[in-house]
Amino acid sequence: MKITIDQDRCVASGQCVTAAMDVFDQRDEDGVVVLLDPSPPAGLAADVRQAAAVCPALAIHVEE
Repeated sequence: MKITIDQDRCVASGQCVTAAMDVFDQRDEDGVVVLLDPSPPAGLAADVRQAAAVCPALAIHVEE
């Protein structure tokens, strides 16, 4: 699994952090998504997929 994010599309809703806090965080100054682990372990795959699904800006892209 490989994850990419589009920070320009991010609307800082924080849904990704709620779904997968080991993979995503937010910048303190504006809340934009920060990718902590672009290739997370398989055990986090369901959480990452959920984060991508609930992102209102569709800023998270997951490649299997």
